[in-house]
Amino acid sequence: VEFLYCDLASMKSIRQFVQRFRAKNCPLHVLVNNAGVMLVPERKTEDGFEEHFGLNYLGHFLLTNLLLDTLKQSGTHSHSARIITVSSATHYVGKLHLNDLQSRCSYSPHGAYAQSKLALVLFTYRLQHLLTANGSHVTANVVDPGVVNTELYKHVFWVVKVAKWMTAWLFFKTPEEGASTSIYAAVSPEMEGAGGCYLYNEERTKSADVAYDEELQRRLWTESCKMVGISDESSRVS
Repeated sequence: VEFLYCDLASMKSIRQFVQRFRAKNCPLHVLVNNAGVMLVPERKTEDGFEEHFGLNYLGHFLLTNLLLDTLKQSGTHSHSARIITVSSATHYVGKLHLNDLQSRCSYSPHGAYAQSKLALVLFTYRLQHLLTANGSHVTANVVDPGVVNTELYKHVFWVVKVAKWMTAWLFFKTPEEGASTSIYAAVSPEMEGAGGCYLYNEERTKSADVAYDEELQRRLWTESCKMVGISDESSRVS
């Protein structure tokens, strides 16, 4: 195990991380996009993005795109490289506001969080479409870990914190249990060559209907490329 620092709330840090990783000339067989914040007060990343959207979504969008070439070189016909992105059941109530992705008009911690998690599902489906169109030996899937007992809930109201403390043993998964579906997506032989799936409790299930809107997937991808400052290669294969 080797640690490399990467702050997903900083585009500069992500680019520096990718440079350091590439310098090692290592293959990349599995990428798990797992960082996130939840229900934080309105604030911005150093790049000026609303924090939920900037860290939860755009950080992973940029990181994945910058590592795609390495992933493509690492995958083979019999063993695809795998991208696993962690979303949440909250995406089912999320709404994507393409004209206000930064939640400037009306900020709601719940709305901003749900939007970031919906964006991750849309991103995964679009990414898999592009990987398939390019004939790449890379798969992209999205995971719902369930309700997990972690520090992610530190910004909820104190009443909720008390209720969580009292009931976590009954209703919340342990971090180990919460990681199980991500691990399944990363290493299970059953998932070899399978992409564009939404997984919960190690099973394929249906995501929100809006997540299958291919035009919305495409528009979000194009806008995301502009926001993080990379070229939209998808226009060549769409």
